[in-house]
Amino acid sequence: MKLSNKIFYLRHDLELKKYMHNRKSLHIVNSHSRNKIVDHSSNIVYLDLDNHNNLENLKTNERYERIILTDVVENHQDLYSLLIVIQKLLKNDGKLILSSLNTKYFFIAKIFEIIKLKDSYDTNSYINIKKVNRISNGVGLEYQKYYTKQIFPFKLLYFGNILNKFLETLLFRFNLGIKSYMIFRPISEEKEHQSKSIIVPAKNEEGNLEELISRIPKFENAEIIFAYGKSHDNTLSVMKNIMKSNKNFTFKLIKQTKTGKANAVWEALSLVENDLIAILDADISVEPELLSDFFEIIENNRSDFVNGTRLIYDMEKNSMRFLNKLGNRFFQFFISRIINESLTDSLCGTKIFKKTNLKDLYFWQNHTKLRDPFGDFDLLFSASFMGQKIVELPVNYKERKYGQTQISRFRDGFKLLKYLFLSFIVFNTSRNDK
Repeated sequence: MKLSNKIFYLRHDLELKKYMHNRKSLHIVNSHSRNKIVDHSSNIVYLDLDNHNNLENLKTNERYERIILTDVVENHQDLYSLLIVIQKLLKNDGKLILSSLNTKYFFIAKIFEIIKLKDSYDTNSYINIKKVNRISNGVGLEYQKYYTKQIFPFKLLYFGNILNKFLETLLFRFNLGIKSYMIFRPISEEKEHQSKSIIVPAKNEEGNLEELISRIPKFENAEIIFAYGKSHDNTLSVMKNIMKSNKNFTFKLIKQTKTGKANAVWEALSLVENDLIAILDADISVEPELLSDFFEIIENNRSDFVNGTRLIYDMEKNSMRFLNKLGNRFFQFFISRIINESLTDSLCGTKIFKKTNLKDLYFWQNHTKLRDPFGDFDLLFSASFMGQKIVELPVNYKERKYGQTQISRFRDGFKLLKYLFLSFIVFNTSRNDK
């Protein structure tokens, strides 16, 4: 049975495409490599670069959201100068993705080059890609994450695809993939004041809304979007009264067409006009005043996504039921393993991210076809899946003053278990689709 390298390069191309999806991107490849993504999107620019110091081709006034180096770093003779130029080409919220051979497979790669199953190059230095993070801060780039993909690089009448997924799933903790990927983001000390949108999903929250809105800091150029869920109390009329009487914010109101917090958030996102997006639960379990700290982290370019965590400080008595605490600890543990990032909480309702990152959220949802009943996992997973930097901010979790929790522990818990299992497959295995 003949072996072919076609599926190997297809899987690699699909891994890179997710970063360039709807982003202004520059893809730099080794001039001897055939490993280019065949894509006619107008937002992607391709550039060949040889193993020497021909950096003149990179000098341009253009700036990119994503820059990808494929088979360049491990063979380039002036890595420091190369990264200096790359850093200047990145937008402040851009990402650099380095793609390289996993040096664990150097000997096997040489054999594959001899039998023409892998591209060969004039130089064979194969610098360990992990060493790049030793110099990244010196050129203004911050190391974000590292992972590998593809353990079995052949199709073999679809049997190879199944075997590869099985091996990637079984050995996901050991980074044994042939292709390695490393993500960096620019370091910036300039604070950028940005406009803000605050989404408040509310169902049966009549007694909380007025206090909640009165305690939100009076941000300049900010809007509040009420996402109304069909209620048994006067939630809707209270929303309308606030919109008439409060002059500190621009208000919008949307009545969700389905049920559940996730649906309320997704429909409200269609109304967002500002740069930063906050999601704030209406039960005042998280102090609204803390929004200033959440926004400040992103405006100082310290993060792309800020996740509130309730599990650092002691909680106020009766703020969370015992079984809910156990469930949150359970999900926190497994989610950290799935996305390979240390999170202490995944279901805190307060999250802030950039509007530009909605592209990543929609890519995740369209790609996975999964259904998240709360929305918290879609937001976190899409951010991690697309290489965003996630930072946590501890909050003091309070007992709600009015109403009762809208969460069904068992029905929603089983939905989340299914979601987590399927997400684990997506995160840790290669795509084979075209």
